[in-house]
Amino acid sequence: MKELQKIAIVGAGSWGTALSMVAAESGRDVVLWTQDKTQAELLASTRRNPFLLDAAPLLAENIMPTSDLNQVLDADLVLIVVPSVAMRSVASTLQNAGLRSDAILVSCTKGIEQGTHCRMTQILKEYLPSNKIGALSGPNHAEDICMGLPSATLIGFEEQDYADRVQRALSTGKFRVYTSNDVTSMELGGTIKNVFAIGAGLCVGLKIGDNALAALVTRGLAEMTRIGSLYGGNKETFMGLSGMGDLVVTCYSSHSRNQRVGQSLARGISLQETLDSLKMVAEGVPNTRSIYEMAREVGARTPLIDAVYSVLYEGKAPLSALNELMNRDPRPEHD
Repeated sequence: MKELQKIAIVGAGSWGTALSMVAAESGRDVVLWTQDKTQAELLASTRRNPFLLDAAPLLAENIMPTSDLNQVLDADLVLIVVPSVAMRSVASTLQNAGLRSDAILVSCTKGIEQGTHCRMTQILKEYLPSNKIGALSGPNHAEDICMGLPSATLIGFEEQDYADRVQRALSTGKFRVYTSNDVTSMELGGTIKNVFAIGAGLCVGLKIGDNALAALVTRGLAEMTRIGSLYGGNKETFMGLSGMGDLVVTCYSSHSRNQRVGQSLARGISLQETLDSLKMVAEGVPNTRSIYEMAREVGARTPLIDAVYSVLYEGKAPLSALNELMNRDPRPEHD
């Protein structure tokens, strides 16, 4: 198979911008697409994304910001980096615009569609069934990647040769790419960890200590694996980059939007005020509802997810949710 030459990034937020910088390191032509013409013009003129750290380097010369969808349609590789609520609309747009049927698509979005509980690759396959579709997921905060700090990620396709091709296209000296054929676990892990990131923020905001945060991360991994296994995922994948790795970074990093949501709620700020002040998408908020519902569908025991859900959607005070967690009946760890 021929090597991938032109790469398009659909979505010019902080994560899309970071991935455009990774893709550009090989010298390939890179398109950074946004439907917002003003945003595209600003990126083209300043060569900088205003949501990223000022210390981040300027966009490379071979990155072309644009709002012209035609620039995406002839790409060999298309990375889709949009909020989960926009994935269906974007998939439909690419279908109607005539995206190449042999273009390789990669979902870089960590979320589950509300109501349908579809994973992002499942939505893409509905609209673009002829294309090979995979997922990218891992402990990857855009800020670190844009600053050239070492990171690792996971690229997943059912077919190993497609995973290998994307791996070669995106690997750099600072961005190490591993491969997997367990797309289901990758997408579920990347979604479920957002719920625990909000829980981690609650721990930090309540100032209940490092021990509590470590317990949340560890038991969160157990709940993630429990749900994922019931949906056909592989337990080993949840112990890797797209499971444990992503869970650790999002629960401990100050860059985590979802963690900031939890901290804000712990200070008594309402959910709506918190989201309004964030000015960026925190996938953990809609993800919590979806994952809570999915756990109920398969009968998974998820006390931590239930607690975060009760704070977000049932108005429960964070301290009350904590007390209920700590006073549950004792049980074996591996149960």
